[in-house]
Amino acid sequence: MERLRTPDENFEGLSDFDFTPHYAPVADPTGGDALRMAYLDDGPRDGQVVVLLHGEPSWSYLYRFMIPGLAGAGHRVLAPDLIGFGRSDKPSDREEYTYARHVEWVRELLFDQLDLTDITLFAQDWGSLTGLRLVGEHPERFARVAIGNGGLPTGDERMSEAFKAWQDFSQTTPELHIGNIVSGGCSQRLSADVVAAYDAPFSDETFKEGARQFPKLVPTSPRDPAHDANIAAWAVLATFEKPFLCCFSDDAITRGGDAKFIRVVPGAKDQAHTTIPGSAHFLQEENGPELARVLNEFIAAN
Repeated sequence: MERLRTPDENFEGLSDFDFTPHYAPVADPTGGDALRMAYLDDGPRDGQVVVLLHGEPSWSYLYRFMIPGLAGAGHRVLAPDLIGFGRSDKPSDREEYTYARHVEWVRELLFDQLDLTDITLFAQDWGSLTGLRLVGEHPERFARVAIGNGGLPTGDERMSEAFKAWQDFSQTTPELHIGNIVSGGCSQRLSADVVAAYDAPFSDETFKEGARQFPKLVPTSPRDPAHDANIAAWAVLATFEKPFLCCFSDDAITRGGDAKFIRVVPGAKDQAHTTIPGSAHFLQEENGPELARVLNEFIAAN
């Protein structure tokens, strides 16, 4: 598998991002040399493990305002960069990115390389699509789950018009301006230095094949390759009695997506589900400290 690696200098001097990167190898499913997957690891090593999974087209920079509050509460906080994003390697062929491979890469990092257990998961956007699959396939590894502006579509649902518009745009625009896309998913325009930080991992269009492919991988039909695996994950979630929290925001793409989790997942009963005010799709960017507070209270109460 051919892959690209963003130069380290792209990440120098980013706004509010003074975190040390860590790296682990994950398998190349085509049999080549291992891919390098990056992650942040902050807070006491013996603290409660909190894993933060980003989505499309962001990277671990999205969690810079949440990590201090979580680590300050005594938690060990890990924020991976999905393959194709952030400091992680970026396969150069779009067809190398599949839903199943993304799930496997995260599984290999969290379980095989880091051997994490008793995990509190927070996931948003594609972080939910990968993270909830792992919860469905390895529920014993998780102590708690929190979801914000995410879901686990099977292809049986009716997709929102906002998602359809985003999917079409992502496949037809000649240039995918990552920082501007993240800014457009916020209720207020981001500053130029923050937009540049979201652009940092992508030196040019050839580095964006993963970001281009992600919208196509969301199951939108029962014939999707991920349909059966996601149905199976939902079956496990329907028996998942560990604490499960929804903390969404006023997001056009995922609005109302919390209702199914609250209805189906036993562990969601009697939890303090909340709506984070003043936030659009990227609620971590706009209200990271508040979201960290919500997670800290969720962990302490459960």
